[in-house]
Amino acid sequence: MNWVVPLPVAIPLFSAGLALALYRRPNLQRIVSVTALSLVLAASITLLVLADDGPLVVDVGDWAAPVGINLVADRLSSLMLTISAAVTLCVLLYSLAQGSEDDEESAPVSIYHPTFLVLAAGVADAFLSGDLFNIYVGFEILLAASYVLITLGGSGERIRAGTIYIVVALLSSVLFLVAIAMIYAATGTVNLAQLALRLPEIDPGVRLVLQVMLLLAFAIKAAVFPLSAWLPDSYPTAPAPVTAVFAGLLTKVGVYAIIRTQTLLFPGGQLDDVLMWAALATMVVGILGAVAQDDIKRLLSFTLVSHIGYMVFGIALSTQAGYSASIYYVVHHITVQTALFLVVGLIERAGGSTSLTRLGGLAKAAPLLAILFFVPAMNLAGIPPLSGFLGKVGLLEAGVQQGTTLTYILVAGGVVTSLLTLYALVKAWNKAFWQTPAEVRPPVRLPFGMVAPTAALIGVGLLLTFAAGPLYGYTDRAAAALKERTPYITAVLPDGERGSGKSADASTDGGHG
Repeated sequence: MNWVVPLPVAIPLFSAGLALALYRRPNLQRIVSVTALSLVLAASITLLVLADDGPLVVDVGDWAAPVGINLVADRLSSLMLTISAAVTLCVLLYSLAQGSEDDEESAPVSIYHPTFLVLAAGVADAFLSGDLFNIYVGFEILLAASYVLITLGGSGERIRAGTIYIVVALLSSVLFLVAIAMIYAATGTVNLAQLALRLPEIDPGVRLVLQVMLLLAFAIKAAVFPLSAWLPDSYPTAPAPVTAVFAGLLTKVGVYAIIRTQTLLFPGGQLDDVLMWAALATMVVGILGAVAQDDIKRLLSFTLVSHIGYMVFGIALSTQAGYSASIYYVVHHITVQTALFLVVGLIERAGGSTSLTRLGGLAKAAPLLAILFFVPAMNLAGIPPLSGFLGKVGLLEAGVQQGTTLTYILVAGGVVTSLLTLYALVKAWNKAFWQTPAEVRPPVRLPFGMVAPTAALIGVGLLLTFAAGPLYGYTDRAAAALKERTPYITAVLPDGERGSGKSADASTDGGHG
């Protein structure tokens, strides 16, 4: 069944070309896009099941690693693929309904569908790539698509915010590319499995520099403080579906890259203390920013930054329990944060604004909308027994198990952040739905086509609660494999390529066929 592995990348790329060719047939474009992402979801679920028995590897062009490019579907990448496919499909359905409701005949549909599919392909490629350079390619594919999506509509505000986003993204890409060049110069390869064998053989000082370079590049993409200032200014200006998919997915690709490289390439936790302080600062500064906001989009953007800190905390523990809880929390956060931004799109439609000072009375005008916001908001805040609570408890337990002074500080910071998240979201809920509006609001009709995918994502968040046992079992097995490293390495490299690699011919081992 290895042939399934490339499908999450190949299907959306092929469909993007087909959608572009159908630029004069918007209805056919919609059919192509929905069908493609549905197939990607089916393929991802298949990989999720198959990868539980061990990593699946495909050598592109039949060039075996480390000479060629390989795609690897292990438990971690398959789980990330599945949740990202579900999210992108729901966001696409939401955006189609939004366009239909607004009767946007002049909207750039011919651009939107191919670009959205390219974004999905880039995300999948980043998750599946078995070498650093191809991860870089995956990042660039999704970033190129995101440049288009974030500036759709061409308003001055969106162009300004898009410019900030593009400059920061290019900076992180340059850092990543320089890090790749330095790694290749030091080891003669960029294949992840082979790097896992060769990096321990190089000078420790050089290895530390390489680790720092990669962490800086990925921390910018993941919006880890102090490299997160760009996010609250960039995301809120984009259309609701674009903001939702950006908030749910793009920062998590950076988190995934940190997990993958820290566990496979740099085990031992040399920078764990630095990551813990960064996690604490990200949590606290992010949530303090959220508390100060009067615009609900900016409030959620700051909570997004804040909750990246929880994920980095789990990674910094460098234990199986920490990795497992971090992976669970990533899955939870992708779902809940995306759902909240979709709900905000409905709030903007119903109330005509996202400013909390101008909203009010929506509970009476649109009671269903109040429920749609309340459930994922409480989930994000970590109210028991929802998945946000379970993820945070897992992280805090992993921190207590470690038992150091620094981890106890992080545990306290995590509790405070959770309480402030609850405060910020309850404040937003009260102001948007319960405060007396400036004028009486008539009942609001919510488009079913926008409500249904939003409710579906909220339902997925609730499913993560009811299926927490099996899901935590899966993330435990994924974390155990990450700690062990051997299953990944042996699945990728032929027997003759394992062992000490520096004496191998760097001119072939590092190539890309």
